[in-house]
Amino acid sequence: MTLAVASLPNNTDTYIILIASGNYTEQVNVTRRGPTYLLGQTAHPTSQSYNTVNIIWAAIAVTGLDNAYTSTLTVAPNLNASLTGSGPTGFAVPAGTPFGCTDFRTYNINFINDFAPYSDDPSLALSISYANGGFYYTGFYSYQDTVYVGKLGSAYIKNSEVAGETDFFYGFGTAWVENTSISLRSCGGGITAWKGTNTTFPNAYGIYIVGSNVHAANSSLNITGKCALGRPWNSQMRSIFAYNYLDKSILSTGFIDWNPSRYNNYTLQAEYKDYGPGYNVTGREISKFDVQLTPQEWAKYSSPQKVFQYPDGQFGNTNWIDWSV
Repeated sequence: MTLAVASLPNNTDTYIILIASGNYTEQVNVTRRGPTYLLGQTAHPTSQSYNTVNIIWAAIAVTGLDNAYTSTLTVAPNLNASLTGSGPTGFAVPAGTPFGCTDFRTYNINFINDFAPYSDDPSLALSISYANGGFYYTGFYSYQDTVYVGKLGSAYIKNSEVAGETDFFYGFGTAWVENTSISLRSCGGGITAWKGTNTTFPNAYGIYIVGSNVHAANSSLNITGKCALGRPWNSQMRSIFAYNYLDKSILSTGFIDWNPSRYNNYTLQAEYKDYGPGYNVTGREISKFDVQLTPQEWAKYSSPQKVFQYPDGQFGNTNWIDWSV
């Protein structure tokens, strides 16, 4: 079944689209600026595990093409804004690139990139850049680079599930992930890999995973003590895990470095009050790449209002978040 959605006017009107139950073979590309909400048909609107709408694509990054071409769902004003920098020309969004969707949302939909049942180069399920996106009761499934949050991208993921194996949260925008199932399909690289950015204003760009459940995808996996929380895509990586349950899959020392090394004094790979069998106190104490935040240090990042920014650097860019979920 193919998802047939008519081209929407690129204006500021609000569009709400209900998608009937089914499996759709499609890449979805949202470029319009106005609020756009995709709702999946379901009898259980407050449970992601009962989703009946699956949007499926199968693609992997190949030599000469940017990772952006692989994504099942892309939210960005144009192709240039969505590029990850993996192609032959590197990364340079042209000056004057407009901001895209100011308020994009999905409810009760699964986005799947099932090119291969293992990590075999980037295969994105979500790509969001120059846009604000809220994802509720939504599933994102791949193996490598499942969720990409690019330049000026803001992603709020709640009551959802994200599955992967290698660097499956990555980017250089801002992502807040809360009360979500982080499903480890195996271990490769890290769960997170972020790239910090120099700006003329203080920024909090990074990945924040809060109050979530980090666990093996199934009991047959032999990954006890093997999965790292993350590794630095560049030396300015900011990745924080706070208040999460960590199962026994997690490496005793938490985070790791890249190879060759990228970790330095500018890198923030941190935890705050994580718990569970994957939180090894002794291992964290000897870790070279994992910082345990104090209450004062965590307070700086402790809510979406403190990390989501407008393009000019002002904090508090949250009026697009559905707080009722």
